[in-house]
Amino acid sequence: MPRDGASTPHLDVIVVGAGFAGLCAGYRLKKGGREDFEIWEKADTVGGTWRDNTYPGCACDVPSHLYSFSFALNPDWSRAYSPAAEIKAYLERCTDEFDLRCHIRFGTELVQGEWDEEALLWRVRAADGREATCRALIVGQGPLNKPAYPDIPGGDDFEGLAFHSMHWPEDLDVAGKRVAVIGTGASAIQFVPWLAERAAELTVFQRTPPWILPKLDRAFPESAKEANRSFPLLTQLRRWLVYGALEWRALAFTMTPGLMKALGKPARDHLAAQVTDPELRAKLTPDYVIGCKRVLISNDYYPAIMRDNVRLETTPLARITERGVETAKGERVEADILVYGTGFRATDLTGGFDLVGEGGRRLHEDWADDEAEAYYGVCIAGYPNLFYLVGPNTGLGHNSIVFMIESQMNLVMDALKRMDQSGARAIRVRDDVQKTHNSELQERLKRTVWATGCSSWYQTKSGKNVTLWPGFTIDYRAKTKRLRARDFEFLKAPAIAAE
Repeated sequence: MPRDGASTPHLDVIVVGAGFAGLCAGYRLKKGGREDFEIWEKADTVGGTWRDNTYPGCACDVPSHLYSFSFALNPDWSRAYSPAAEIKAYLERCTDEFDLRCHIRFGTELVQGEWDEEALLWRVRAADGREATCRALIVGQGPLNKPAYPDIPGGDDFEGLAFHSMHWPEDLDVAGKRVAVIGTGASAIQFVPWLAERAAELTVFQRTPPWILPKLDRAFPESAKEANRSFPLLTQLRRWLVYGALEWRALAFTMTPGLMKALGKPARDHLAAQVTDPELRAKLTPDYVIGCKRVLISNDYYPAIMRDNVRLETTPLARITERGVETAKGERVEADILVYGTGFRATDLTGGFDLVGEGGRRLHEDWADDEAEAYYGVCIAGYPNLFYLVGPNTGLGHNSIVFMIESQMNLVMDALKRMDQSGARAIRVRDDVQKTHNSELQERLKRTVWATGCSSWYQTKSGKNVTLWPGFTIDYRAKTKRLRARDFEFLKAPAIAAE
């Protein structure tokens, strides 16, 4: 990358992404009196996951009052579980309310960041050729932005309309059409009911059945919204009640998986109540401990599968053909439309861009072969002044990721403050500290429900869990509230001058 610092704009901080993580970073930087920053967003508007996923039924499975910023409580949520469009609108309002839009460079996609060991700064380049330098680089892109496709031969042979749920066509018309859906994860159980009501024939290909709990959703009456607006403490109280109700589940998820049986009963009862056909119910019954894979919530998925025009197929797929799919038993299922409900490459945490650290090391190489790890998911040895939000092992199976993002920004802000106070130009986590942290973390993960024998998107191909935090979120917040100086090295002069 060019080294002409005179012609390259310099910023104190560059943030990548304008979803929940990036906007939280922008808010905290401004609140901390740091105005010299930009947010690089590859799209033309904010929203992240909630901008990119527009399929019918798309909604959050964390209650609305908790799935929001603590510094921007919303008294006007329409439902207990917010639809995607409402969450995106909320993020748009936050962007304007906190005057972040002037800091966002839309249409600016990071392609490379390179650590300059002489100048102790990051040199970054965007897809449109824009270059800049910055003292600190905050990656807030998140892991749910790269669609995952199944490894099935013949994917390019299909002659009909084929798409991933993340790329749902606008104004899709399935009336009179034969539709095949591959996958039965969190996205599929939301859009399958919509397809079932409209398609002439719908075939859902299931590899592994999910555990599904009733969705305790309801519309909030105007009187409740008015009460929230008149008494803001009510909104805060709702938030903490929901947080407490979800947080206790960490005990079962991460410490005593045997307790998950208590959560399994309402899921089994839900299945029994909604699916009366014994043969179909057997196909929909998981054979793994609830919680080992992501627990889903829905009131209309099972009824959709029960419809006369819907077929659930559990035979593995052999290949995709020009006119549909072929199962391992040789049966051909013809389709006009093929929908991939196969989720995201959640274990690929690099962001899709090239980050070059000390000594020319590259993050996509360091994190290859299932080795993605960081210090509390935020700081990475060998990459000074680089901060990840929703990095390795900071995802959750029981609570709100927004709570984790705010916790991570506590650590980031304290790191910037410590550099300012000490006169340091850079800060890097010690390699031995990161290794010890991750060794202990992986040992803790062995005792969790996610290690009880199933395979899931939480894990890499080798079975290593690089996505989830094995404990209470309140414990994570306590450990990231302030930076432990002994875990880091502070660089006060260019490396070349110190030799």
